[in-house]
Amino acid sequence: MAKDSPKTPKTSSSRSATNPSVSVWAAQCEKCLKWRRIATQEEFEEIRSRFTEEPFNCHNQPNASCDDPTDIEYDSSRTWAIDKPNLPKTPSGFKRELYLRRDYSKMDAYYFTPSGKKLRSFTEVTTFLQQNPQFSDVKPSDFSFTSPKVMIDTIPSTALLVNSHKKGAASSTK
Repeated sequence: MAKDSPKTPKTSSSRSATNPSVSVWAAQCEKCLKWRRIATQEEFEEIRSRFTEEPFNCHNQPNASCDDPTDIEYDSSRTWAIDKPNLPKTPSGFKRELYLRRDYSKMDAYYFTPSGKKLRSFTEVTTFLQQNPQFSDVKPSDFSFTSPKVMIDTIPSTALLVNSHKKGAASSTK
């Protein structure tokens, strides 16, 4: 499972509920290993939430086959991040957004409530759910702040050079 982010990271001032870092949702076919674009975040989350029990396959997608060319190439034309399988689907009415840090070190996960309140941690989720009994069917375990792994081989070399002074920073071999 994967998603990619734009080549240029967002600045902290442009991080808002209307400007997440993910521009394309994609999944890799377990049979042909081709990447397929996923139309919506909701569809991506559905695939991700049951990935271990039902791995992604081209033949399960409408109008797709392993014989078709790949929808998107895994390359350094964009920064890629690989999400963990089997994370819970975002509860109905809530929105999960991911933001790439300016230094490309990781992505941060946030949830937005139906009223637009930003939740940054399990503590905030638990407090929100306790204060809003209309969401009694939603559990804290329905949320995951696990961030996708940013793929070092797709980070722009200029970002790697800027970050090379940090301990353990990756170096560019491109």
